[in-house]
Amino acid sequence: MDVTTSVAELSLVGPIYLKRLEKLEIENIEELLHHVPHRYLDFSLTSDIGRAQLGETLTVRGQIVSMKNLYTKTGKKIQVAEVSDATGIILAVWFNQPFLVKTLYPGLKVALAGKIEWFGRKRALISPEYEKVFKGRAAVHTGRIIPIYPETSGVSSKWIRGRVKEAFQKVIQNLSEFLPDDILKSLGLPGLKDAIDSVHFPKNLSDAEAGRKRLAFNELLFLQLKNVWRKKDWEKNQATHKLKIQEEPLDKFISSLPFEFTPSQKRSVGEILQDLERGVPMNRLLEGDVGSGKTVVATTAAFASFLNGYQTVFMAPTQILAQQHYETLGKLLDKYKVRISLVISESVKSDLGKTDIFVGTHALIHQKLDFDTEGGDSNVALVVIDEQHRFGVEQRAHLVKKVGRKKIVPHVLTMTATPIPRSVALTFYGDLDLSTLKELPQGRKKITTWVVPPVKREAAYGWIEEKIKKEGIQVFIICPLIEESEKETMQTVAAATKLFLDVKKAFKPLSVGLLHGRQKAKEKNEVLKGFKEKKIHVLVSTPVVEVGIDVANATIMLVEAAERFGLAQLHQLRGRVGRGEKKSYCLLISESKSKKAISRLAAMTKSISGFELAEIDLKLRGPGEVFGTKQSGFPELKIASWQDFSLIRESKKVAEEAFNNPQKFNLLHTYLKEKQIIAN
Repeated sequence: MDVTTSVAELSLVGPIYLKRLEKLEIENIEELLHHVPHRYLDFSLTSDIGRAQLGETLTVRGQIVSMKNLYTKTGKKIQVAEVSDATGIILAVWFNQPFLVKTLYPGLKVALAGKIEWFGRKRALISPEYEKVFKGRAAVHTGRIIPIYPETSGVSSKWIRGRVKEAFQKVIQNLSEFLPDDILKSLGLPGLKDAIDSVHFPKNLSDAEAGRKRLAFNELLFLQLKNVWRKKDWEKNQATHKLKIQEEPLDKFISSLPFEFTPSQKRSVGEILQDLERGVPMNRLLEGDVGSGKTVVATTAAFASFLNGYQTVFMAPTQILAQQHYETLGKLLDKYKVRISLVISESVKSDLGKTDIFVGTHALIHQKLDFDTEGGDSNVALVVIDEQHRFGVEQRAHLVKKVGRKKIVPHVLTMTATPIPRSVALTFYGDLDLSTLKELPQGRKKITTWVVPPVKREAAYGWIEEKIKKEGIQVFIICPLIEESEKETMQTVAAATKLFLDVKKAFKPLSVGLLHGRQKAKEKNEVLKGFKEKKIHVLVSTPVVEVGIDVANATIMLVEAAERFGLAQLHQLRGRVGRGEKKSYCLLISESKSKKAISRLAAMTKSISGFELAEIDLKLRGPGEVFGTKQSGFPELKIASWQDFSLIRESKKVAEEAFNNPQKFNLLHTYLKEKQIIAN
């Protein structure tokens, strides 16, 4: 048996348990051994029964004298055992486990672990861990530090402990170390066998922590190695077109804009233009807060491509955002005779040749354009991918084309408005060069944010109605998040429709519109057109369509059940207002009674950036919350934490060294290829 063996080979693992273990992402022995405990119970103190003191957490060993079910007046069953050794008798008490009467019978030798408390007037172990004692067999559930694992319905920590012990004993001889000794020594990490042993069978808690640290390091190292391999692989490509940066017309374009670039916009444009001059294709991530001016930075790069006589492709995740980019690019490049085409399903392929910038969803772009350099649209020098996390790494692979022995690929600039904490961005996007827009452009007004209790909803609606009538402004009302999903479910649509009807009633006779992801493109565009033309006063929307709606006259955003959203997502939603001259507001309605949830939302009322909010959510709720939906392509770390900053840094260093010094890391390379973590 080795680590790739299915857990089905272990005792007590039949088809039902296999299905249950799948929920814990455990299919083979390796995944079982890497299913790390989330806490431990210290039962290492052992005592004779007669010396056991009230309040102590310990293990006792003895023989069952009697075992019976007692019934309370309410019909509950209590299981009470008398257990004795040479020094005395103690009770063991369990609740609603009547089967124990057959499992633990008089005369059986047992070990019991738990806390000594009163049961009536007698000392008792309440709901203790138990196991049968056999000569020559080591204890698994008592008399030591006991791991408590992440569980699922029908799979208890006790059951997992038994399987882990069996698996570890069967594969221990086949567990091979793959990191050099000097690396382990310099980082103070145990060997692989010791780490797995310490995590599941620790002698003390510091041993357990050392084992967890090693396994966490492995997890981060594999992530970093994938990045290094991808980055080095990308650098073997040749840029479709090496651009000549024409400073004079570019400076003229930048100075003609109706606003001044922020320092980080200037720095990012400089980094991008430098990349465009190289023979190696650019592979850069531009991350910036909502409204930080990413589009104009990307437009500057597209203009540089245009000045060289080449084409640019803008890819967006939704048709709404594609339409938005098309309009923005049109305004910014209006004076320069740049031909821009919105690629829609009706576009005729022959018309696209006369275009300088294509804008569309990634699906349509790939359908309508052929990036093949041999006879295809070889004039494309730059590809801009918006909302990077919705595309993932695989999308970029489609742009790489082989010409003879060479791989030729356009320059790629990916953008995201999701504020990603730097530690996470550098780890997950380690194969990309990073440019960050820190400041908001001048003139962007602060959005006043309030957390509103449900009792004040009616008053809030009244205040909003007054604002619409007096100032002619428009309003977004966001439907609560029903469940984490990239695609909208019918349940979400039903909730949005119900909210729409309630809002319509509350704001009668004002005009109310509804927008959700399940509408046909034509229907969506009609609603958006009505909102942009001020025919719709209040737009009820689901959160899936939060990107790409830019209406300067919309100055109020109201979010229902705001506690269900991550702070970064709320910040993105809020970024839909505050785009014009008028004062803007964001109202977060929360039904939650939890102090933690309310104080988390209170962070939104302070004037801090999306990056700071993302850091808060990272600490409080983990990366799943920072990035919104689980399907958005960010890995959930099973062992490591995104807050392990020093471990993240060290794993990156070792990954670089492993690539540059394959001789030294020979065993690691073999392991990675076997596990298909990297390509052969």
